[in-house]
Parts: sequence; C-alpha cells; structure tokens
Amino acid sequence: MELREFFSEDAIQLNLQGTTKDEILKELIALLKLDEKSDGMLFKMLKRRENLGSTGIGRGIAIPHCRSLVVNRLRVAFGRKVSGVDFKAIDEKPVNFFFLIVAPPLEVSNQYLPVLGKIAQFSKESDVPQRLLTIKEPKEFLALLEEKGV
Repeated sequence: MELREFFSEDAIQLNLQGTTKDEILKELIALLKLDEKSDGMLFKMLKRRENLGSTGIGRGIAIPHCRSLVVNRLRVAFGRKVSGVDFKAIDEKPVNFFFLIVAPPLEVSNQYLPVLGKIAQFSKESDVPQRLLTIKEPKEFLALLEEKGV
C-alpha cells in the first residue's frame, strides 16, 4: 500500500484561503466534494476530534482525521497555507500543511490507521516541510509522495 494511491489531484489545494482552524477544516472537507449535509456532519466530527487534542503534530504539519458515515471508503485530501494558521499544534507553531483523512466506521480494508501512520512517517522526513513549501502544482505533490516511497 502506498500513500500515492489515495490522493487525487482534485483533492489537493496548494493555496488554502482560510485564516482560522475552522475555515481550513471547511476548505479541506470541500475537497472531498460531498453534499452540504455531509460537509456539515464531517465538520462536526473533525471539530470533536480536534477538541480532544490538536492534530497539529509539529513541523508545520497537521493531520485532521476521523471516522464518519458520510464516506463509504477511505478519503484523503491535502491542503497548504504558505503563511500558516494557528492550529494549536504540539510545538505551538503555525501549521502550513494539512492532511485530511476520513474513513467509514467499519472499513473492510482497514487502511485508516496505516494511512495515518504513513502520513506521519512521510512528515518526519527532514526535507519534507521545505519541499512541500516549494511545490507548484498537485502533480509535484504526488511525485514527492512517490519519490519518498511511502
């Protein structure tokens, strides 16, 4: 299983507009192209998860994630905000890179935790934050995932 398989170009936004945690979450959810009711339900679930503790893992990276009935298979999205947003990350620094993961409550393929782990592993590579800042189009993001072999 490789991360690259889960991302599509239309679920990658390299110029997020939001300036707050809530606005960023809504923009990431919109990348999944669900209906309005599903967007609202997913936003509530992600907010609930963030209230347990921020998914900002440091180094400018956050991995908001949850399980929800609004999806019938694992879905991921990636967003970038070059100027950063206060996401209450563990290192208390602004977050620039957002990996959204949403999976159904019961998932036969059981990929939710492995995908979460692979994103965390990818994020720990020393050159990843700098390289994520310099990509200019979704294809380059996908190529970086492939290059790193995660």
